[in-house]
Amino acid sequence: MQKKWLLYSILFLALGKGFSQEFTRKDSLQGGLRFERTCFDVLRYDLNIKINPDEKSIVGFNDISFKVVESTSKIQLDLFDNMLIDSIIHNTKKLNYTREFNAVFIDFPASLTKNATEKMRFYYSGKPKVAKRAPWDGGFVFKKDRNGNHHVGVAVQGTGASLWYPVKDTQTDEPDNGVTIKVAVPTGLMNVSNGRLMGSEDLKNGYTRWDWEVKNPINTYNITINIADYAHIHDTYKGLELDYYVLKENETKAQSHFEEVKPMMDCFQSKFGTYPFSEDGYKLVETSYLGMEHQSAVAYGNKFMKGYLGSDLSGTGIGLSFDYITIHESGHEWFGNSITSSDIADMWIHEGFTQYSEIVYVECLLGYEKAMEYAYGLRKNVRNDRPIIGQCCVNNEGSGDMYPKGALLVNTLRHVINDDEKWWKIILKYAETYRHKIIDTNTVITFFNTESGMNLTSVFNQYLHHTSIPKLEIKKKGSKIFYRWQAEETNFAMPIDTKIKGKELRIFPTYQWQKLPEKIKNWDDFQIKNQVFFIEVERV
Repeated sequence: MQKKWLLYSILFLALGKGFSQEFTRKDSLQGGLRFERTCFDVLRYDLNIKINPDEKSIVGFNDISFKVVESTSKIQLDLFDNMLIDSIIHNTKKLNYTREFNAVFIDFPASLTKNATEKMRFYYSGKPKVAKRAPWDGGFVFKKDRNGNHHVGVAVQGTGASLWYPVKDTQTDEPDNGVTIKVAVPTGLMNVSNGRLMGSEDLKNGYTRWDWEVKNPINTYNITINIADYAHIHDTYKGLELDYYVLKENETKAQSHFEEVKPMMDCFQSKFGTYPFSEDGYKLVETSYLGMEHQSAVAYGNKFMKGYLGSDLSGTGIGLSFDYITIHESGHEWFGNSITSSDIADMWIHEGFTQYSEIVYVECLLGYEKAMEYAYGLRKNVRNDRPIIGQCCVNNEGSGDMYPKGALLVNTLRHVINDDEKWWKIILKYAETYRHKIIDTNTVITFFNTESGMNLTSVFNQYLHHTSIPKLEIKKKGSKIFYRWQAEETNFAMPIDTKIKGKELRIFPTYQWQKLPEKIKNWDDFQIKNQVFFIEVERV
């Protein structure tokens, strides 16, 4: 138990910047949306770099194509301040710029015209930040395999993609027309990035460049590199191309272990719609860190084990029925990569729905009862330390409770709606309506209210904006049972299913005491289905 809790605690502690924080100018420059960011829309990134694993260095450029939304003579891009700017070129001329923390304010000699399409080349170099404990702190990971070959990766969710390349580092703007990622690495090694391999070229200088292209819009923190002496396993399943890149020593093991992808795809596509990035394919890429949802190149480091490095985060044993990293990180292809939150304060939209996808997979694999048992087991990981939603516009995530509490909120909504046929139609429509879109929490609430025909706003607010979970108080006076809610949200309203003497009864508690319609002799005659509703029940 301690090991399981430790693993989850590490995950949670690393997700936020702290339980209380004073935000700075640096935070607002990274998380905010001032005019210098909103005045242009990125159309495409074309990244062309060389990585020297011995020196742990990068040199190269990013071609940034963009449309001018509002006429401007200044825009903001981002690059961590430990990285060097060599030059920024627009129409063959060097541009002037100023740096403030990780923000780069670029000046144009003449105002850019509204609706014009522009392109600049941003040359840079340096030694990017190295992660101490990836993927929970952002940075590069420089390791070696058993044969002494370099094994290099990067994970920057929350920290920012500008840690290693120049970019408009905000989740509000994905490159509409995709990205090319050209990475030169020492000959004998391979780089695997997002999308499809377009080819490789021996540069005759000890380096070989590997060229990848992404057709779809992509979160900037999802753009990735993976350098190793990889073996390539190719497969297809029902028209979808599946590619696995693993260390050569693990090739045989991976071939059988990754067969799990096929029933996962059947499950997720039946519940959430067609895989969102079929043009770019689906890949699992072995990494020396645990994992990350890098779009179309999912980082995999679970050591070909079931569960979470061999442990079950639910404590039920059911989590050992599947590889946690394969299922969870692939679930992000629908929730986080396809549907993206506009601000990391709303990252529960990524993590809550994705942890719920684990519950969905268990239901596909083992049935409803086991899925609910798995969901119930996740409760032990909820700390109720601070709200799930962070503070907007300062690059601040909410509590790590966004994982289990977010998933349990979604599971609770299913049972509040209390119509599975309707529920699965809603979830499918949600995934398809916001496919490849950037949304916020209010959009999610409005959608579920509309599609369910119920006012679920207070339910969302209670679980997202408050630390405690709602408590149903019950008391018995003679043969009469009384009940009421205790919750932080004003006018919290959520129905609960119960049984009285074996008969189903849905009750609608308020903050006022109400009386059950039937009398009972013993407490055993009255049961509350709190296994599927994420609530506390207290006799008073």
